[in-house]
Amino acid sequence: MKTKTGIVQPWSTATFGDSADTSPLELESLGEHLSVCRSGHGQLMALHCAAESMGGFIVSRMVTSVVVVGLLVATVRLVL
Repeated sequence: MKTKTGIVQPWSTATFGDSADTSPLELESLGEHLSVCRSGHGQLMALHCAAESMGGFIVSRMVTSVVVVGLLVATVRLVL
């Protein structure tokens, strides 16, 4: 059984035989959405991007990272 929610969606994923281009209204709506998302999650997004780039750096240099961490642990154990 389908119930109507009363929410009108300003976009559709089907082209219904028309061209698959985006309309200016859709682009404006997307721009507004992205600006609201950026302003609300600015610092969290920056932290997420930094962590993601650091993860990519470490994964691409896995063997070197393991050796460096091992040397740091060994140095700390020797000093203490």
